[in-house]
Amino acid sequence: MIKEMIVVEGKDDTAAIRRAVQADTIETGGSAIGQAVLKRIALAQQRRGVIIFTDPDHAGERIRKIVAAKVPGCKHAFITQEQAAYKGDIGVENATPETIRQALQSLRTEYDAAVSLLTMEDLIAAGLIVHPDAAARRLTVGNALGIGYCNGKQFYKRCAMFQISREEFEAALEHLN
Repeated sequence: MIKEMIVVEGKDDTAAIRRAVQADTIETGGSAIGQAVLKRIALAQQRRGVIIFTDPDHAGERIRKIVAAKVPGCKHAFITQEQAAYKGDIGVENATPETIRQALQSLRTEYDAAVSLLTMEDLIAAGLIVHPDAAARRLTVGNALGIGYCNGKQFYKRCAMFQISREEFEAALEHLN
């Protein structure tokens, strides 16, 4: 049984989570998250902790940002688009139970007012920003770090928020070769 409440997008995601682990979920009902849902998530964070586990797509990232901004200190579970894809659909509901368990074992926790252990120059030198293939490179490195895909600015923020060490970063860069 997982102690924390897992924030997912909908009932199909809840079903997928429950096939993989024993856990309680809070469904956002899509990307238009209401105040009542945010209050439930905040209460869950105070009482049990919260894991945000949204789809690896634009809508899922939007939900992740909204929840993380309103409810600080959440843990984050990430899966890749490949792990979440089935017949052109991308979602947590398509992930295998093993993929879900692995994502929940590889949680990343936010740190408020975190100072980045990396610099923007590190990202430039690695070709993760200001590079013709930067987006593809960020996808590979983000998946290796377990922080998902995002644009360059958000990638830098996630590295700070999740306190990605230089050693972790350099090990993830090896996936580019």
